[in-house]
Amino acid sequence: MNKILFHLNCLEHGGAERVVSNLANQFAREGYEVIVATEWEGEEEYQLDERVRRVHVGLKETDEKRSRISKAWRRFFYLRKFILEEKPDITLAFAQKAIYRALGATLFTKEKVIIAVRTDPVGHYDQLVDKVMIPILFPHAAGAVFQTEGQRDFFPEYIRKKSTIILNPLHDKYIEAKQPESRVKTVVHSGRIVDFKNQDMLIRAFAKVHEKHPEYDLKIYGGDSFDGTMQVLLKAIEDCDAADYVKLMGNSDSLDKELVNGTLYAFSSDWEGLPNALLEAMALGLPVVATDCPCGGPRTVIRDGVNGLLIPVKDQKAMEDGMNRLIENPEFAEELGKEAKKICDKLNGPAIIDQWRKYIEKIIEKE
Repeated sequence: MNKILFHLNCLEHGGAERVVSNLANQFAREGYEVIVATEWEGEEEYQLDERVRRVHVGLKETDEKRSRISKAWRRFFYLRKFILEEKPDITLAFAQKAIYRALGATLFTKEKVIIAVRTDPVGHYDQLVDKVMIPILFPHAAGAVFQTEGQRDFFPEYIRKKSTIILNPLHDKYIEAKQPESRVKTVVHSGRIVDFKNQDMLIRAFAKVHEKHPEYDLKIYGGDSFDGTMQVLLKAIEDCDAADYVKLMGNSDSLDKELVNGTLYAFSSDWEGLPNALLEAMALGLPVVATDCPCGGPRTVIRDGVNGLLIPVKDQKAMEDGMNRLIENPEFAEELGKEAKKICDKLNGPAIIDQWRKYIEKIIEKE
């Protein structure tokens, strides 16, 4: 294996994009020829190593006035043309649209595609279009990488049989972050401001915690997804009269420094794939309280009461009780944090890259 092609929509801040940038950079550092082929460029993107080649395979300016169907076909055509010209040893397609595009672009060729599912399939791979596309395209996938058993088990047996489960790699800065000598009285959360992360529930739960522990505040790090959730959070802050102790911090490129001193990390999502933000908080040695959300991401890495606390999804009282428990039992919280940090032993870059490399080589060797 010498040449690896990653295909996804863009590298704008998000879970799949973060994983691709980490993997691409690590493979490039190890001497592989790495290409990241995207459909467009986002405003705020993850950085790639200078040895990674970034190419545009999306629509051209002259395509903008074409019909929706015409645009879709041209996306397939441009990607197909690029793959046939480059002839990578393997193409890795991340997230739904890129998966369909890569599999469609390589139909009736000898090019091999490994698909990487990064979210809860329920609600994302069960619509009418998916019921058409999956039976047509998925049999042509050379392999599949899932993050949790819940993701894998959603799909037909023929794809499960040639799949593997690989967790997300951690960035070195989270692994290498120094542990604080003392913690500040702040509950921290990181993630896009978007509806399924249910920061609304977190704010309302913390308002109850603040009544009992008025010296604590809540800081939420993450950019606006412009889906209306920001307005929901501002309303929650207003309803709870919480402007003095709940802060929306916006995006940060130094979360390893911003989060590490917190008392605890609160994860409130209704669903996720395998949430990078949670993994990073654990790597920082933070005590965490997390919703046990589908498709099993938090449960994959958290043993309840050992290296974190798991609570039911959308349970505001359970979130409140979990935060109070960690605040009121600092020795227990610190022990959870120490156990959580052990995730670094499994999810460091070289360990995850080795799993990807072995799986890719296995797929390439198959006739």
